Amino acid sequence: MEENRQKGKFIVFEGTDGSGKSTQMKLLSKYLAGRGLSCVLTREPTDSPIGAMLRSCLSGRIDTDERAIAALFAADRLDHILNPVDGIKTKLNGGITVLCDRYYLSSFAYNGEFVDSAWVEELNRPAREELRPDLVVYLDLTPEEGMKRVARRGECDRYETLERQERIRNRYFDCFRRFADENVAIIQSEVDKMQTQAHIRAAVNRLFGW
Repeated sequence: MEENRQKGKFIVFEGTDGSGKSTQMKLLSKYLAGRGLSCVLTREPTDSPIGAMLRSCLSGRIDTDERAIAALFAADRLDHILNPVDGIKTKLNGGITVLCDRYYLSSFAYNGEFVDSAWVEELNRPAREELRPDLVVYLDLTPEEGMKRVARRGECDRYETLERQERIRNRYFDCFRRFADENVAIIQSEVDKMQTQAHIRAAVNRLFGW
């Protein structure tokens, strides 16, 4: 059907904190627009009421258990996918390419570090069955460099310590081995942001067959 041929691509950006996801997403969005594609940027936690509660938990304004945070991420993600007004699937079916800052691999890497990882994966099984990314761009850098970038940003959340970031990075790579059917491009987050972007564009060009 014509609608299926024109369906948008779903590209997810992952990485530890400070890896440059937001900057690289914006650069890629401009590139795709220049290629004539309709493109939107989104993120998790979302701007929904569930997402707002999550950000309050992550910042420490709300003190809650890690299990509650993991469950809120899963709920926010399902609404993000399925919301009939502005959900990801609605956009994709309308021919719009969606760039998303974090998705279920973030839950596996972050939440799975602090609560039972099998439970986190089960929480996110509906999302993974409902919508898999066409491409995951993982921006890699050392936790030490990531924390330097976070410090320059001037704000930290509950996961932003060097020790936690080291463990989270290791969990990401464990996920890449265990979920080998995910289409992951591991891109080094360079000091020169345009050099990083060039590697991202090469992976995206392969996805679109350019």
